[in-house]
Formats: sequence, C-alpha cells, structure tokens
Amino acid sequence: MVQTDPQNDFPILSLVGRRVRRLRNQRKITAKELAVSSGLSPRFIAQLEAGQANIAIGRLARVAQALGVGVEELVHDPTKASGPLAALQDRLKGCTADELNACLASVRSILGEHSTDAIALVGLRGAGKSTLGPMLATDLGLEFVELDEAVEQRAGLTLSEIFALHGEEYYRRLEVECLVELLAGEQGIVLALSGGLPQNERAWNLVRQQCTTVWLQASPEDHMNRVLAQGDHRPTAGRENAMAELRSLLASRDPFYRQSAVVIDTSSQSLDGLRQTLSNRLHKAGFGA
Repeated sequence: MVQTDPQNDFPILSLVGRRVRRLRNQRKITAKELAVSSGLSPRFIAQLEAGQANIAIGRLARVAQALGVGVEELVHDPTKASGPLAALQDRLKGCTADELNACLASVRSILGEHSTDAIALVGLRGAGKSTLGPMLATDLGLEFVELDEAVEQRAGLTLSEIFALHGEEYYRRLEVECLVELLAGEQGIVLALSGGLPQNERAWNLVRQQCTTVWLQASPEDHMNRVLAQGDHRPTAGRENAMAELRSLLASRDPFYRQSAVVIDTSSQSLDGLRQTLSNRLHKAGFGA
C-alpha cells in the first residue's frame, strides 16, 4: 500500500497522478500492464498515481506514450491562466448570466463568429415579418421568435404597459437584454424585430454583427392596409394625415433598413413567390454557408 506524504503532495503531481489513473482506467489496463508497456516499475506507477512521484520528463514521456497521449495532456492545467486570459477570468467572476451572455456575444462578434444560425427580419409593421417569418423558420428548420414577445415575457407586462409605466428607455434596454440572450443560444432562430429597433444603436449593431439581416420592404399603402386588415386602427385613429406620417416614418428609417444584407420587396410578389425569393436571396447572401 502506498503511503501519502503531504509534504510531497504538490498540486501538479496530484494532477498528473489523477490523469494517469483516469486514462489508464479508460483504456482498461492495469497498473502492472502500464508499468510493463512504459518500461517502469509497478511501484513507480503506484507512486505516480498517488501524486508522490517527482517524475523526470523522460519517464513522464514514456508513461504518456504508453497511454497514447502527449505529455502536455498529463500536465496541462486548464484552470490556470496567465496574462490577459487570467485578467479576463478574474474580471468575469461574479458576473450575472446576462452579463456573461453579453460578453460571449461580444467575443463571438470580435472573432467574426455567429453565435447561432440567426436571421433578423426588419421593417415597419405590415411588412410581412409575422407572416413570412414562421414560413422561413419552417423551411430552414429554425425557431421563430417575435422579439417584442420576448420583451413582454421578460418584463411581465404588455408593450403598452411597458411604455406607459417605464418609458421607451426601459423598453430599449430590455430589447438589448433579450437579443443578447437569444443570440447566445445554440438553436438557430428567425427573429422578427420591432420596426424601431434599428434606431436603438446598441441593439442594431448587435443584430448586424450576429445575424443575417433581411429588410422586408413594402409600399406605404401596403403597410397601412395590412395593419388595418389585422383589425388595428391605431395608425389612423385621430390622425388626419396618417399616410403622410407613415411616409415620413419610412423615410426616417430607410437609411437604417438599407444596411440590411438582403432587401425583399413584399409588395411585388405573391406569398409563395416571396417565400422562394427570400430563400434564394439568403442562399446568395451566404446564410448557412
């Protein structure tokens, strides 16, 4: 029986011992068999696995070779870091889940990686996001998410209640938080964004970095008629110049919408035609490549 001497039980020796024992068990070989294949004594192997053997590099290399691994796999400690990595690990201690998700999204953006297969549909109400979005998600095997619904769930309030009780600034903050959480997930998504999201600079930058953006463009008349056909008469209620206001709103957001990777005119085709056109344009834009 090997006796353990605490004075000789250095962390690196214990680490190597545990890894040797784990690898040996995985390979279903005995300590005696490892001793024979490495050309070392059974007593030394027992000391090594107990974290007592102050092993020379040559002997360690022979053990590693017998186990079919590199020496670095026996000695590397992933919990130890230095330099910028150590500083980053220290800074992340105590961060909330939301903060960690935000950091992850930023790192992926810096490295030029998309966190998910994500498509973001932009445009004013009535552009067709809620109609084409689920179809597109079905075609691509992705999840469809209305960002405003995610915001409502997070707040436990309806949009009108959010704006009435807390104001637009609170809504925009929740918008970013929900985006960060959704884009940090592993499942691909089709996101329907609010019409005003591109004017939320932080949210729009995140969307453009992490998603393939699609502007569903439509004529002012189609925007208005589609919303009214849904039974929502708020755009015209008490407004004598509702159409002029809509045209002005479209003009103010046009520069943002045009930054999208794909632009589809939803006023010019049938629904089936739009579905096929959208699929083709996404393929040309490199989505899923």
